[in-house]
Amino acid sequence: MNVDLLWPKSAADLERIQRERRQVALERARQSAFLKKRIPAGEAEDIWHRIPLLTKEELRQIPPERFHDEFCIQPRSAAVEYWRSGGATGRPLFYPRSAEDTEWGIRAFERAWALIGASAEDCAHISFPLGVHPVAHLYARAAINRGIGTVWCGAGTNTPSETQLELIDHLKPTVWLGMASYGLHLANLAETKGFDLKNSTVKKIIVAAEPLSPVKRTKLEDAWGAEVFDHFGMTEGAFVAGEGLGHHGLHVWADMFYLEVVDEKTGEPLPEGEVGSLVVTPLWNNCMTPFLRWSSGDLVSLNTKPPAGQYPWSIFPMLRHERRTVGFFKVRGVNINHADLEDCLFREPEVVDFRAEVYDSQGNDVLHLHVEMRAPEKENIVLSIKKTFQVTPEVTLLPRGSIAKDFEAALKPPRFVDKRG
Repeated sequence: MNVDLLWPKSAADLERIQRERRQVALERARQSAFLKKRIPAGEAEDIWHRIPLLTKEELRQIPPERFHDEFCIQPRSAAVEYWRSGGATGRPLFYPRSAEDTEWGIRAFERAWALIGASAEDCAHISFPLGVHPVAHLYARAAINRGIGTVWCGAGTNTPSETQLELIDHLKPTVWLGMASYGLHLANLAETKGFDLKNSTVKKIIVAAEPLSPVKRTKLEDAWGAEVFDHFGMTEGAFVAGEGLGHHGLHVWADMFYLEVVDEKTGEPLPEGEVGSLVVTPLWNNCMTPFLRWSSGDLVSLNTKPPAGQYPWSIFPMLRHERRTVGFFKVRGVNINHADLEDCLFREPEVVDFRAEVYDSQGNDVLHLHVEMRAPEKENIVLSIKKTFQVTPEVTLLPRGSIAKDFEAALKPPRFVDKRG
């Protein structure tokens, strides 16, 4: 097909790519022993919404030693690397990637740099975890393809956080990349060490791998004195959507990934703009693992009318990320959304960092907050949580830096832990 795949020329061009590649995605999925028995007969346009959604829990039911033979559609000899998937809970999954899959993944990430206006004049300090999880090396390899300098630090387990601050001071990067929670940790560490991070050379920040609320964004921008760009992706795809110059929202690479928003309970499609469960189908990097109608576990809304005047990405739809579907505690009959709890705590200027747990005490639920503060006064926290959620928390104050030591050892920090079993 003779098409400029880097940037579709028009909305009509985008629709044609989606139509043709959805059929290819369907045909590839039918080659999977695991998937073919789930797919009705017919063409993609006719049967699409009758194809069952695919979840991570279903894939976890496949024994690891049988995953390749049951789910994948190319021989093991075609795999050139493996990508890790899995959040803070559940058995992680490891997906083989062919050379073509990897090429498409990097191409998607190259667009991330175009979105924020990065050029060869920039240098990127990359603090996403380095390892089997792909996000750090995909950003780095894509940056190199665009002539952007890279510092492959990884997270705190790869390069100690104090060393990362020294490298920011010595190598003068202009862009920092990492999870927002780790960015806040580096800012807190810089404060205790007397390092003026706000006046460093870093002027732009890319965050991904965890939801970014307005409160968290403001806290991060204030701490670094830099402009924050929110990006969104998943190991089952690649870089799916990202915020660019102008901060209009998350531009969806709809020529690479077909996105749907469905009712969380029924699975039925929702009207444009309504919040529902995100379903993703990779259109190109599905040569080895043919994810078809993948339920990502995110609640989002889509808008097909993006802001004008932003070509080449003005033709792409916009995504708004609301929250993860599994992110809440139920405490004494009250649903406490993790993101809302985080916002409530981070609104307190004296709160530096926190970890939240729920445990059972003689038949009663207890919300236990482990908090680091600039001033050792926890009364405001107790009152704020009680007013917001009608639950009185137990609060333990910790020395500065305590939580970060635990977080640095995890791919995705377990900030919220339910100990009730």
